[in-house]
Amino acid sequence: MDDFIAARAQMALSLGFHIIFSCVGMVMPFLMAFAHWKYLKTNNEVYKGLTKAWSKGVAILFATGAVSGTMLSFELGLLWPGFMKHAGPIFGMPFSLEGTAFFIEAIAIGFFLYGWERFNKWFHWFCGFLVGVSGLASGILVVAANSWMNSPTGFDYINGQYLNIDPIKAMFNDAWFPQALHMTVAAFCATGFAVAGVHAFMIMRKRNIEFHTKAFRIAVGFALIGAFGAPLSGDVAAKSVAERQPIKLAAMEAHFETEKGASFIIGGIPDEEKEEVKYAVKIPKVLSFLVSNDFNAEVKGLKDFPRDEWPPIAVVHYAFQIMIFFGVVMIGIGVIYLYSFFFRKEWLSKNWLLKTFLIATPFGYIALEAGWTVTEVGRQPWIIYGIMRTVDAVTPMPGIQYSFYFFTAIFISLSMILIFLLRRQIQMVPKLYDPTDPQFNDKNKKS
Repeated sequence: MDDFIAARAQMALSLGFHIIFSCVGMVMPFLMAFAHWKYLKTNNEVYKGLTKAWSKGVAILFATGAVSGTMLSFELGLLWPGFMKHAGPIFGMPFSLEGTAFFIEAIAIGFFLYGWERFNKWFHWFCGFLVGVSGLASGILVVAANSWMNSPTGFDYINGQYLNIDPIKAMFNDAWFPQALHMTVAAFCATGFAVAGVHAFMIMRKRNIEFHTKAFRIAVGFALIGAFGAPLSGDVAAKSVAERQPIKLAAMEAHFETEKGASFIIGGIPDEEKEEVKYAVKIPKVLSFLVSNDFNAEVKGLKDFPRDEWPPIAVVHYAFQIMIFFGVVMIGIGVIYLYSFFFRKEWLSKNWLLKTFLIATPFGYIALEAGWTVTEVGRQPWIIYGIMRTVDAVTPMPGIQYSFYFFTAIFISLSMILIFLLRRQIQMVPKLYDPTDPQFNDKNKKS
């Protein structure tokens, strides 16, 4: 493994690991705050126990996310000094603001965890809600920095110099809103399905059914908001990509020939040498409509761009197909659940429906990882689209492969610790938060 590939692999591993914690940090506090709100409105102790259980999960994932996020910030400077030298002054503002949001989140979660019976009940609730708001802000600000890499603006590039820098314009670049919207919606979908799957499993095991049923229904509500919102936000993002990065769009669809009335491709195996897609299902004119609301609009193909600017077509195309597939599956599950809720309530307690959500536990995060693969790999060979190539930004320091091995070991260790802690927390839920236990109230006060 050469140093360039090792540096890219290390960033891919770090981002793929950290994005899960980012999404949990953006969404899980809102589930916690909603359960807390239900407790304050109904005085139902089950919701209080649910709030406390979820808050401990939020704390565990927040701590792990802080570690992985800190590692990422160091990696940007250590692995890509050429990039940071020029880009740092331009898009440093969203990173600095993200640090502020992170500090607010840390303070708010501390207040929330230790504020039971100490604060005014609505101020206490606000602290939990603030954890979600600051976590959401952190995610959006990081996406703003990433979107700048896909749509660089806020400076003049003259004779290799970055002049007339405008950090505000750089932060609110053309790609910022579409990426931030789609990322936020995907985070709600992924986290909602993951939490719903865990509680569905506990219901199937007949563990504290009332507790886990309430948790399951709250999580499903958030999951469906994300699942049904994803096609809308995805449409906004796709139109933005078509306008700013037509070569990425062409790679997503393995679209080689420029044509009017372009077909939308489902599946298929791209052949870059023959410049064709084999075994694909083509839906005539749909791609043209999706990118411009015109069935006969022209869509540029890969052949219109220099070959050395093509991203890895197969990787981008397969990742896009995976994202679409799991997104459609989750929408289908959402339709079944809504039909059950409104017309066949007896289905809600059926094992087959619970098992469906259990199987779907990782679907949102698989789609999320695939979507980020499309975003990042689809931008290659550029680290700053159209300005700086990735190979020109990597560190000249040798031995990066050993750093990759070391960080891989760290992330594997963190994963094992995290699984152990979350598994232990889930197993403790029936013991700590079972309202049928006569000692339930005493345990709640102590916790």
